[in-house]
Amino acid sequence: MYQSRNLKNSRIEVADALRGLAVAGIILFHSVEHFNMFSRGYTYSLPCDDKVFSVLQLLLSGKMYGIFAMLFGLSFFIMRDNQEQKGKDFSLRFAWRMVLLFGFGMLNTVFYDGDILVTYAILGLLMIPAGYLSNRWLWAITILLLIQPLEIINLLTGWHIDAPMYYGEIIRGHAGSFSDALVANMKFAQKTSIGWFVMKGRITQTLGLFYLGLLFGRLRLFYNEGNNLKVWRCIAVASVVLVIAGSFVKFGKLNSLLSPIYSLFILMMITSVVVLLWYRFQGFRNGFEHLGFFGRMSLTNYLLQSIFGSVIFYGWGLGMYKVLGTTYAALVGVGIILLQYGLMYLWSKRHKRGPLEELWRKLTWIGA
Repeated sequence: MYQSRNLKNSRIEVADALRGLAVAGIILFHSVEHFNMFSRGYTYSLPCDDKVFSVLQLLLSGKMYGIFAMLFGLSFFIMRDNQEQKGKDFSLRFAWRMVLLFGFGMLNTVFYDGDILVTYAILGLLMIPAGYLSNRWLWAITILLLIQPLEIINLLTGWHIDAPMYYGEIIRGHAGSFSDALVANMKFAQKTSIGWFVMKGRITQTLGLFYLGLLFGRLRLFYNEGNNLKVWRCIAVASVVLVIAGSFVKFGKLNSLLSPIYSLFILMMITSVVVLLWYRFQGFRNGFEHLGFFGRMSLTNYLLQSIFGSVIFYGWGLGMYKVLGTTYAALVGVGIILLQYGLMYLWSKRHKRGPLEELWRKLTWIGA
């Protein structure tokens, strides 16, 4: 059973910056995908659209959500460890926190069908028993989850989960009025989102990344202390080699198994390189730290991007899903990032936390 080492958990600025990078990447790729509104024959397109999509898909799709998931586990460790050092059990309080996150997720679903907060809230409850496990057991479970056990069973036995998908109903709703989109999202969005998570191996990988972030927190890897930078250098070298080697391999029939694992290698490459550059080069830290407050307001930014994205791309808004090709949609994504960055920067001048972060915090500790 794990017990706190009673070491102070100071704010990890590089984790905030990584979270900001993840949110920005999520916004950019959602824009490229027109917030799940797919069409053909765009009015404004460029010959480079396919290449732009391929590059952004390689760097962003699954990787930014993966970083987000890993840092979710890190945040759980910090909150739980701080309470344990005070002699308090954080389990029920965290369960209540996941109920609140579920509510934020349903609010987000009003605007965007690809919400992940509801799934995070459900899977997040499994963080509670994991918090009591020893590192040895937790490493074993984490590795098992990250090697895609469901996909291995599928390949060995032919067994397959046929999750319900309602993309047609959702797209028709988004092409209509706001009420049409609302009804479609409330009826079909979460079923489709969770089904997609199951079919693409994201359920086990997301939970595995939650646990990996918890383990990184226990090992204090995101702090510049001890041999941590040496560990990150080893992770960086190994992940770069695996990413390069994987780029020459055609996954074929093993795609459902190997693609999420390959995404994990890219995720670790991005994370390790950022951590190393952060602690080794002041110039990089000075530039990259601007994403810190953006990451500290990640919940607010995540819901805001759903509102802005739906207004821009859906039929009840500007209807840009049938007008803009990939490159132009990516530029719109950059615009959304800059707009939200500006809004959050103004907010941060008077507030330590984002509006939804502050609400989540107050409601989490209500009655404490």
